Amino acid sequence: MKTFITQFFTWWNGQTLGTRFFTWRKGTKVGEDELGNIYYEGLSTFDSEGRKRRWVIYNGYAEASAIPAGWHGWMHHRVDTPPSQENYKPYGWEKSHQPNLTGSPAAYRPKGSIAHGDNRPTVTGDYDAWTPGA
Repeated sequence: MKTFITQFFTWWNGQTLGTRFFTWRKGTKVGEDELGNIYYEGLSTFDSEGRKRRWVIYNGYAEASAIPAGWHGWMHHRVDTPPSQENYKPYGWEKSHQPNLTGSPAAYRPKGSIAHGDNRPTVTGDYDAWTPGA
């Protein structure tokens, strides 16, 4: 019952009932990545450019950065073959997924930020403020 209510009211945590029904009617499962995200391609649904529609059902919260590089290329029609149908190996320069840390204790806080805790650097005098009409 909890799963039903979650799917009915939340779009950010998995899939809604509408997405589940649409996927059941019009989607073909193409593959799954190491994070548990499931990728689909439309049977007879097309995007505004006439290409087959592609979508992902996230494992957990919907976060676009949680799509690995190989699947990202397929989702955005950069490649025609999904990583599940080829021997895809990420390049050494491709980074693995790192969640968005905004709002967490590990978030980036530059020097001078109120959240950083240090004192703001003193002004050196090399900046003149703009004044209208001056």
